[in-house]
Amino acid sequence: MSEMFDWLFGKQKTPQEIIKEHQRTIRRAIREMDREKRRLEQEEQKQIREVKKLAREGQMGAAKIVAKNVVRSRSYQQKFIRMRAQLQAVSLRITTLKSTAQLSEAMKGVTRAMIIMNRQINLPAMQRIMMEFEKQSEFMDMKEEVMNETIDEAMEEEDDEAEESALINKVLDEIGIDLNEKLVDAPSAGMQAAMAAEPAA
Repeated sequence: MSEMFDWLFGKQKTPQEIIKEHQRTIRRAIREMDREKRRLEQEEQKQIREVKKLAREGQMGAAKIVAKNVVRSRSYQQKFIRMRAQLQAVSLRITTLKSTAQLSEAMKGVTRAMIIMNRQINLPAMQRIMMEFEKQSEFMDMKEEVMNETIDEAMEEEDDEAEESALINKVLDEIGIDLNEKLVDAPSAGMQAAMAAEPAA
């Protein structure tokens, strides 16, 4: 059905297509006015040379007629300049309108997407998920804290023993005693003391 209407009345144009057509029309009109203005300027130079020639020949009546044409040509040129400026202003407005229309279409698309997303989002379900997430996170933090405390306690005992041994060795080094030799010499010293006590008995 739409194809039939397009065939009978012409295809319905979008606003963007209409704006492009108007811009092309304005650009074409500006180019034509520029060409006409250049033609008038060239014609003006010819007429000025003709005025000078007639004046030198003493034909002042003819010179005045040609001079009048020069003035009229200059007036047309000024009108072309004003019309060109007006067309450029209209073209700028059309460009602004086109940008506004594109922005409107973009905002319309974003709004549709936001509506769809809002419909798909289930707030109660999301709240339940977030509550469960927080609960599991807290539970995991508690487990991690217990594990860290257990590891720290085990490591502290080992660290304490190592630190105690290091401290004893350091003290003995400072007083010039080797702990290993002291431990080896301790039994032999006891035996010597026992042997010394036997004759006395």
